[in-house]
Formats: sequence, C-alpha cells, structure tokens
Amino acid sequence: MFEQEQQAIEQRIRSHCAENGLPDPGSLNWSPIPFGGEWGISTSFFQLAAAHSRLLKEQTGQGVNVPQHAQEIASQVASALGAPAGFARVEALNGYLNLYYERAEFVRRVVDTILAEGDHFGRGEPKGERVMVEYAQPNALHSFHIGHYRNTILGEVLARLVEFAGFETIRASYPGDLGLGVITVLWIYQKFYQGQEPAEVHARGQWLLKLYVEATRLLEKKEGETPEQTAQREAYDAERRELYRRWDDGDPQVYELWHRLREWSMEELRDILRIMGIKIDVWFFESEVDESAKAIVEELIARGIADDERPSGGAVIVKIDEKLGLTKEKYRTNVILRGDGTTLYLTKDLALAKVKFEQYHVDRSIYVVDVRQSMHLQQAFKILELWGFKQAEKCYHLGYGFVSLPEGAMSARRGRIVLFKDVFDEAERRVLAEIAHKNPDMPQDQRQLVAQQVGLGALAYAMLSVDNNKDIVFDVEAALNFDGHTGPYIQNAYVRANSILKKAGIPLPEQAAFDYTLSSHEVQMIDLISRFPGMVQQAANEYRPLLIATYAYDLANTFHSLYHAVPVLQAETEPIRLARLRLVAAARQTIENALRLLSIAAPEVM
Repeated sequence: MFEQEQQAIEQRIRSHCAENGLPDPGSLNWSPIPFGGEWGISTSFFQLAAAHSRLLKEQTGQGVNVPQHAQEIASQVASALGAPAGFARVEALNGYLNLYYERAEFVRRVVDTILAEGDHFGRGEPKGERVMVEYAQPNALHSFHIGHYRNTILGEVLARLVEFAGFETIRASYPGDLGLGVITVLWIYQKFYQGQEPAEVHARGQWLLKLYVEATRLLEKKEGETPEQTAQREAYDAERRELYRRWDDGDPQVYELWHRLREWSMEELRDILRIMGIKIDVWFFESEVDESAKAIVEELIARGIADDERPSGGAVIVKIDEKLGLTKEKYRTNVILRGDGTTLYLTKDLALAKVKFEQYHVDRSIYVVDVRQSMHLQQAFKILELWGFKQAEKCYHLGYGFVSLPEGAMSARRGRIVLFKDVFDEAERRVLAEIAHKNPDMPQDQRQLVAQQVGLGALAYAMLSVDNNKDIVFDVEAALNFDGHTGPYIQNAYVRANSILKKAGIPLPEQAAFDYTLSSHEVQMIDLISRFPGMVQQAANEYRPLLIATYAYDLANTFHSLYHAVPVLQAETEPIRLARLRLVAAARQTIENALRLLSIAAPEVM
C-alpha cells in the first residue's frame, strides 16, 4: 500500500550509506510497528553496524560498539530523511529507524487499496519461480478417508498460498498403484467377485476398500486355526503372489483388470476433489516411473554416486554421508535397487523428481507427505543434490501428523477408518438442520449450497487450525461444532459484514474520510487487514498454512467484536457512517480472501 514511499526511502538510505562510507545495507527488512496511537514501519541497523565494524577492524585493526553504532546510523539516516512524503514523522530509537504514517491517511489508504484490488488484495508480485506441490495421492484400489483429506486440504491450501504469493504453481498428484496391497484387491476380485460392481459409480472406491478388508481377513494367520485353514490361507497367498508375478510380467489380462479397478478408485478421488473444488494439473502414477527408475540406478552407478554390490550378493546402495563428506552419520546409507532388480519407493521418487525438473522445469518441489517419510525424503533430496540437480536445495517436505480416532489408530486393513464422504454427508445434514432451525426463511434452492459450503468449511478448518506437525484425534462431534474456533465462525463474520452492507440500502460510497476518533475495535480491525499482504508472504515463504488459518480466525473474532460494539448504520454522523461502511466492506473483502486461501467458501447467508 505504501510501496512507492517505502522504496523511495530505501533508495535514500542506500545513497546515504554510499556517501558516508557505510556498506550497502542489502535487503531492508521492514516490520509493522504495533499501534500506539499511530501506525508505522520499522527497520533495524544492527546488521549494517556489525558489517561496518568488521570492515573497520580489517582496515584499522579496531571495531566499534555495534549497538551504539546502530543507533548512530539510525540517527544519521533519520536526519537525512527529514520529513519524507507519506509519513508524519521519523525517529531513531535503540538502533531502529521508525517511520510513522499520518493516521487518517493511513486508514484511508488501507481501505481504498483493499476495495480497489478486491479479490487480488494481498497478491504478491511474480517471483519468477515455478513451484510444484504434490498432494492428494491415496493408494489406488482403496477409498478416500479422513487421513487422506488432511493431506489433500493441506496441499491445496499450500498451493493456493504460494500461487497467491506470486509463484507459478503446478498441482500434482502421485497415487500409488503398485505393490502387494493393490494386488490383494485384484486377487479377491478375480477369485470371488469377477464381473460384479456396485450399481452407483461413486460407490466403487468404497466397495474396493471392503474387498481389501475381506481379503486381509482371508490371508492373515489366525490364532488357533486348523491345519485345513492354514492350508487354505497359504493357497490363497500363493494365488495372490502368482497374480503379482503375472502383473510384473505384463500379463494382458491382469493389466486390463488392474487398469479397470484403478480407474474405479480414481473416479471416486476425482469426485471428491470436485466436491473440494480442487483441480490437479498433473497426474503421475507410481507404475509409470518404475522402468525409468531402473535406468537411473545405472546412471548413478556410472557416475560413482551409487555402489553396485550385486556381484557379491548385495544391492545397489548410495552411501549418502560418505559421498557428502560428512564425518558423522546423518543421512545413512540407502538401498536404491534390491539384489533381485526391483526398485524401492526411493528409486521411484528420484525418477519422479527428474521428470519434475526436466519436463516441467520446476524450481521448487513441495512434497505433502506424512511425517513418517521425513528421513526418506531428506535422503532423496540429498541424492538429488549429489546427482547435480540444483533444485534439490529447494525441495521441501511438508510433513503432517497422523489422524487417529478416539478409539485408536485408523487401519484400512481392519476396516477401522472414517471415510471422508461419510463425514461430509453428515456435515451437510447437520448444517441443513441448523438452517431449518435458525433461518427457516432461507429459500430451499439455496439451502443445499450453503450446507455444502459451511460443512466443508467446518471440516477444512478442523484440519488447518492444528499445526501440521501435530497428530489429530479426529472427533466428528468436535469437527462439526459450528461455534468457537471453527470455520463456520469465520464464515459467519463474512455473512455479518455482508448483511450490514445490504441493510445500508445505498451503493458503497466511493470515498470517505477517517479523520474522526477511531474506536479501539476499529483500530484493531484496520491493523489486522493492513497486515494481510505481509501474512500471505510469510505463510508462503515458510510453507505454513497454519499462519493463515490463525490469521483468519483473529480477523473474524475482531470483526465480530466490532459488529457488537461499533454502530455502523446508526453512526453518530453521516461522514462516520460512510467511513465505517467502507471499513466493513474492506474487512469483508479481506475475510473473503483469507477464506479463499484456506479453500473455504464465503457464503452470502447462513
């Protein structure tokens, strides 16, 4: 909002440094000054003072007192600046340069900027880097449960954040469609259910999960089983492994069945992503990189990065710490090809990264994967570094904790999971009941949309309001509680702002003066909305969706307080009424933009 004035000041500071023999200050980090009667920004000169001290020591053999010198520089800069345009006053205090805005002008500029930029308020300048965010990737031939939902909502919000912050963003999914778990479903379907399928297309994924649970019961050893039961179980397992061998050999019949059942589970995934408002740009499948992964192993051997111990009965390994020259073990030694010639997850992750970097020209790659894979991904990043990919240093693992149930950990093998679709349907049902009770005049054709928006908002915020590194005990009752620290509470702030503006009965005034005494509620509201662009950049740079989730709640809480304490439509004078209407509209826009980043809709009514 004050970028031009800020850039002019930065240029004058650099000129002052050059004219007075000071080092170039580099990037000046500005921080907002907490409101104490006026708004402002501040920057420190401690780093510049320390750099100058080191330079003087090299030249004269004697440095200076850094805190004292920082204050001297701040004072000199303040004198040189005088009364810069756009600011009421400048002060040097304890090594900091503080610049204060004229209060009414600051508020007017904040509100005018938000209303002029609308949906784009808070959007960052293009960064010139391409980011790929990888998420929404449950294993094929299973069903989408609430743990998958945490992965997906985190990934989508992170993608929205980095995109809004100015990075070109590609959304990617890497579903696992290999392994014994997938073959297990193929086996039981072929043996007992050939030719069958649910009548409803969207139920196919859930049906495949039920088959997996049934197959697990048939194949698992049971306590006290009879010799006949043991023989039957071992025969089933032999059939399953023979099917795996046929798949590995490329048997056309097995491949056809595998593709068909995989598509059933993908239909369910695409349907859920549609409900969530997510569009994946690039689909990778684990099976597609299996062969290229084997070729990569040979390249790593040829380049001396990997050691081939197969001649002596071993595997192909990468001694990561040794290759990096580390004396203490940090990344360990990793197998990238088994002795029987089969690849591992790590091998395929290397192949996928190569595709990302070479075909999609990705500068940053973000992996939204649970915390159990932290070491695995760190090892992959280091092998990519050894391989020569400069993007390796900008690979990032957004880990997240487990989602368990009050009765214990979820287990697809045991069938003890909570399906997302079930929770979503229950959320819609509860919201519809609330609407019937609290807003019976809402038109019937509007109720379903609002129920979906509010239900999804409740589920999304239940996941996003917890630090991604922490585990979540998913309690349906708590997640669908629409009071307190919840998504619907934030949505309701938007609805209330919308209601005020509609009741005003006039077009939003094109301008207003804020030269009256602001209430503490207005000050808090202005302070928060002015910080939104900086919060977007911080959350994107740190890959932390929680920052925006917390900010959105604080924003809503502040607006609810203002709603109850500050008269808008009944303001004491017409100029104050017009100013507050513009402030409410600016708050509404900021709430809407924050909700959009959280992949939560802003309903017109509730």
